[in-house]
Amino acid sequence: MRIVTTQFPEPEIHPNLYYYRTPTPFPSRPVITTDVCIYGATAAGVVAAIALRKRGRSVVIINPSRFVGGMTSGGLSYTDTGVQAVIGGLSREFYRECGSHYGKSEEFKFEPHVAERVLLEWLVEHQVTVYHAQFVDKVEMKGQVIKRVICTSGMTVDAKAFIDCSYEGDLMARAGVKYTVGRESNSVYNETINGVQVRDKHQFLSNYKIDPYIVEGNPASGLLPGIDPAPLGATGSGDSRVQAYNFRMCMTQFAPNRRPIKKPVSYNKADYALVTRLLKTNYNEWFGKFDPIVMNKVDHNNHGAVSTDFIGGSDRWPDATYAEREVIFQRHVAWQAGWYWYLATEGDVPDQISLRMSGYGMCLDEFPRTGGWSHQLYVREARRMVSDAVLTERECRGTRVFRDSIGMGSYNMDSHNCRRFVDASGFVRNEGDVQVGVKPYPVSYRCIVPRTGYCTNIWVPVALSASHIAFGSVRMEPVFMVLAESAAIAVDIALDKGTPAQAVSYSALRPRLAAAGQVLQGP
Repeated sequence: MRIVTTQFPEPEIHPNLYYYRTPTPFPSRPVITTDVCIYGATAAGVVAAIALRKRGRSVVIINPSRFVGGMTSGGLSYTDTGVQAVIGGLSREFYRECGSHYGKSEEFKFEPHVAERVLLEWLVEHQVTVYHAQFVDKVEMKGQVIKRVICTSGMTVDAKAFIDCSYEGDLMARAGVKYTVGRESNSVYNETINGVQVRDKHQFLSNYKIDPYIVEGNPASGLLPGIDPAPLGATGSGDSRVQAYNFRMCMTQFAPNRRPIKKPVSYNKADYALVTRLLKTNYNEWFGKFDPIVMNKVDHNNHGAVSTDFIGGSDRWPDATYAEREVIFQRHVAWQAGWYWYLATEGDVPDQISLRMSGYGMCLDEFPRTGGWSHQLYVREARRMVSDAVLTERECRGTRVFRDSIGMGSYNMDSHNCRRFVDASGFVRNEGDVQVGVKPYPVSYRCIVPRTGYCTNIWVPVALSASHIAFGSVRMEPVFMVLAESAAIAVDIALDKGTPAQAVSYSALRPRLAAAGQVLQGP
């Protein structure tokens, strides 16, 4: 494997993290020619590259990050698996490789650096070149065919086929593929839990009657930070809101490996006024989702009324410029770092909470290049392709079944909150959190290729064609890896036959998927 990285100045907002800075151009502005270009060295991107190399294809990865693995190596260690029996192919092999590190047959609760090591070793073994810190700028088309991708650094990649494995679908979008952002109304795909959702079971703030105003009882004083003044849409109505992002943090209470929580430079206690008011109630869910993994570590995720999710802060991300995403990224850092600091140190926090929180810290042996923080913002949802087949609530519930399966989903339909608002009683509520179970369901091949009439040589296994609520189920890392391998196998067939992505024969594809160990129907 060869790693090529352009250099960035140090970030201005946070001393440890960065997402984008205008990269130093390559002096020679190289043109790279390959069979297949993959955008994004997420775990899905790595799996797609390995699957192609196993079939003798030349491949390069252009990666907007400076790290390999996306969320799989970025802190999402307590893997959301659903039904493990439907995870096959290289995806399942990845978890077996993680397990071998610990002397187990497989491991779904691994350390981030172990996940990164497995993926890097795969890239080395299969001689895949990764160009880090490369952001797609322009896509040159000839009719409906992508001819080349030009990065912001000036580097150009000419390829016969392209696979977009980014969470954002940036390459897909620049190729003119139809996509959507936000929540459809229920009426679009005959669903019941899409769009605006205020659900009593999960809207914790509704139980505690928190006043939303800076001066309690005085609307003229203005709303507290993080509360949206816009009126709430009707239940099931669509909008452009995106479920909240956060960082999945690998933390520990084991003192020899603990990096103490630090006060962020931009910290302002007033930003956490909702926390202050919630502390005055009997709310006691501050330590949910500190999920234990191996080696005295936890994978900490959002949980409860006010937590690490930066609710309302992700709406602009999908279609934002790279520079705008850097600002959004740093705002998420500031929110989450401040949340930890508040609960660990402020005098109005009860001792039983502050002492426990201050006992946690980032791990000294994880993310050393980013100060113990994950390098990957948890982009739970961004752009989603709109194709000839759209995965919806009906497929997830099993009331309609795709017959051209390329892999299975099985995790709950899982949407995090999208906004905070003031309800009719004058109290703060969260809106958008939905957690509804599914049956293992097949994902259609048509969900990862553009609809007829659009680009003919791109595959999109991550920002795939799904409604908002169905994407909440299919968006799990094991599934992304499964779909990416299936995409790579389809690319191989398309290059052999000289056919467009939309014309790959499923009768030719299915036996090759089965031979690769993909699980195509439920247990």
